[in-house]
Amino acid sequence: RNMSSAGPEGRKKMRECHGLIDSLVYYIQGAIADHEPNDKATENCVCILHNLSYQLEIELPESYAQSIYMQRRNISNSDKTPGCFGTRSRKVKEKQQDTPLPEEKSNPRGVESLWHSTLIRIYLSLIAKSTRNYTQEASLGALQNLTAGTGPMPFAVAQTVVQKANGLPSIRTMLHVSHPTVKKTAVSLLRNLSRNTSLQNDIAREVLPDLVSILPESVPVSDIECETTTSICYTLYNLTQSNSHNARLLLSADGLPKIIAISMNDSNMFSKASRAASVLLYSLWAHTDLHSAYKK
Repeated sequence: RNMSSAGPEGRKKMRECHGLIDSLVYYIQGAIADHEPNDKATENCVCILHNLSYQLEIELPESYAQSIYMQRRNISNSDKTPGCFGTRSRKVKEKQQDTPLPEEKSNPRGVESLWHSTLIRIYLSLIAKSTRNYTQEASLGALQNLTAGTGPMPFAVAQTVVQKANGLPSIRTMLHVSHPTVKKTAVSLLRNLSRNTSLQNDIAREVLPDLVSILPESVPVSDIECETTTSICYTLYNLTQSNSHNARLLLSADGLPKIIAISMNDSNMFSKASRAASVLLYSLWAHTDLHSAYKK
């Protein structure tokens, strides 16, 4: 577990180690089957897999990169530059939606297991069944890592989480836990998932009212709450930017007074959350059909 967080070279060596990833997955599967998702060894295993999934898209071996990412050659470097709102340009988004999903192997081995639907379902199972905060956080964090990129693999993982494995109810539960880091990681995962336009309606229907409910009534009081609030605002921005129905859903969940209060903070310490709330307000105002509702 310690070695898996030692940087790119350490991750590379561990991913290449014959049988290591397979053994970790095998152990966790056994623990879940035996109804023992809370033991320390399971926590260690999932934390290792979480670390090995970090920067996976960038650090994939050349052989995988060639077979899975041939489609990416058409995306120019300028298109891949993140926009000022922390989301990709519409052109890249549209290109991502048109990209064919990578084909899954029925019997993955080694590094292939890291993005396979079998392991994604294991993470979701641990999120639902484990009561250990580190296990919950590592499972959410692994999914966050796997959905963080711009290529077909992160898109396929997001599709699996939301539509094939029905993972949103388990993630939604994590929004209401008392542990601040678990909550922050759950929100960061939802922020990644919400960038996929084909999943936005499902996400809004399932978790938008919950996201509004955990927004603070005013300026966040700690760094971690500030980060969580910022991520919530950008997730809501993704969900409502091109969807008037989702903007109305935010309005009916009484989100507007909270967002206005957060946006009005001018303290440097929490300006990130304030800026995110302002970006969200600006985007919401673009829905001209909702102006009279906003004014009320």
